[in-house]
Amino acid sequence: MKKRSLPLGRVYRLLEPGPVVLLTTAHAGRANVMTMSWLTMIDFDPPLVGCVVSDRNYSFGLLRRSRQCVINVPTADLAAKVVACGNCSGRHIDKFARFGLTAVPASQVAAPLLEECFASLECRVADSRWARRYCLFVLEVVKAWVDPSDGAPTTLHHRGRGEFMIAGRTIRLPSRMK
Repeated sequence: MKKRSLPLGRVYRLLEPGPVVLLTTAHAGRANVMTMSWLTMIDFDPPLVGCVVSDRNYSFGLLRRSRQCVINVPTADLAAKVVACGNCSGRHIDKFARFGLTAVPASQVAAPLLEECFASLECRVADSRWARRYCLFVLEVVKAWVDPSDGAPTTLHHRGRGEFMIAGRTIRLPSRMK
């Protein structure tokens, strides 16, 4: 067998769940943006997304209190800003101003959309029972926005330890799923 043992602390690098996103939250007149890569689809109709927001992050408290957010999906051309957002806390700085991100009012939630991202999903917390123990929130997407001019977005995927993959190549195979 060619396989070798992998330290358990690196398993997450094999199961990267989806694109790196910028999560925006707002509460009591204060908005924040954080980088997040731990999210997954849970259901399709209505669309439910599970996401992990560490209780050490400023956004955890904003999300817990406001019970709403926006998942903004950037393309790879924003990689430097995305990583920079993830390397500092919004508790002490305005990340929108520091990284030149444009906040646009959402239609269903108080948290802003990010103009620079090709897609934005307005969400409400559907279930937070596992937030205290696992930092896991289940979000219901209540409005979705996408830039139609970007037909083949190149998304950024975190592999851990400063490593990222860029997705963009599409292949088509027969599937019964619509």
